[in-house]
Order: sequence, then structure tokens, then C-alpha cells
Amino acid sequence: MNLRSLLPLALAAAACAGSPSAPPPRPAASGLAEFFPLAIGNEWVYRDESPALPAERRGAMRTVRILERTADGYFRDNERGELRFDAECLRDRSRRLLCAPLEKGHSWSSVVSVSSTERYEIAEVGESVETPAGRFDGCVRVRAHNRAGPTTDHVLEITYAPRVGPVRIETFAVVGGKAAPQIRAVLQSWKPASKG
Repeated sequence: MNLRSLLPLALAAAACAGSPSAPPPRPAASGLAEFFPLAIGNEWVYRDESPALPAERRGAMRTVRILERTADGYFRDNERGELRFDAECLRDRSRRLLCAPLEKGHSWSSVVSVSSTERYEIAEVGESVETPAGRFDGCVRVRAHNRAGPTTDHVLEITYAPRVGPVRIETFAVVGGKAAPQIRAVLQSWKPASKG
């Protein structure tokens, strides 16, 4: 039995105990699936604000739409990305991208090749992020490091919003301890699959 299945019972017991009449606090987003809703038809549109782009190319839009579910349970999008959840993590075919528990400082790694290991950590929990699509509260920011050379790291940060998914994606090259922004994409719009 997990904590999520005990929550209704705990709330009922507290209500029967004669606690003050203040409404119970809304539980924080807890499940991994809440931070990246995977369903055929879900669509995210990102605005490319990458500083490395020439000015005339900044602001270009990129749409990611989930098209199908593969026989082995991955959700495939129009960019050929494939994602699924297992018991502890959101993963693609090579790496674990977001893993429980959703606590600041929690870390894990993914071996993506013989010579490459990505190290992940939850850098922030409860963050608020503003994008062209609006303000998102209760976000989780994940930071991934990959050693590219003796003095060079590639850093990826993805900020996930509850019930929406990635709202900000940034990459940096860290050379000799100095970070240089490479890619920045922010959520322009989000459309869940129609139910019907």
C-alpha cells in the first residue's frame, strides 16, 4: 500500500477527530505522472529563446505532440521521442529523466553509453515559473550533468509543472567552471488530448 492510497483515509480520520473547521490543505503534487501527463494527443508548443541563435531565428515555435503508444508501452511523439513511466521514474529508451522521491537533492544516474554517464538531481521543488503560456506553481526542476571533457560539462535543466509537463528547458556548456547558456525553450501553449 502506498502513501497516495492512505491519503483519503487520513483525511477522513482527521475530519472525524473534531479538528478545527479550516479546510484541509490541498496535497502537493506527488505522483511522477502528474509532472508529465502522457496521453495520445497531448501537445506542447515551445518558443525557442536560445541565446546562441541569430536574432532573426529567436522566437521560432516547435510543437511536440504525442502520436501513439508503442507495443512496449512508450508514448511516441512527432519528434521521435519515446517516454514512459515505470515504478520509480519517467524514462526514455536510454535514461531515467525524473525519479521519485520528488525531494530537493534526490539524485540518480543513467549510463547512456560505454563512455557516458549522466548524473541527475532534483535542483528545486515548489518553484514558480513564468512562460508565455502563463505562471506555473509547484514546479520541479531537474538538473543533469554529463562530462564532455576534462574541464567541460554539459548541463541540462528541465522544469516540470504539475498537470502540464516541461515548461522550461535549458542547456549550458560549463567550461573551466564558467557556464555559457546554449539552448532555452519555454512553453508557449499546452493542449491536453480531448476526452471523447
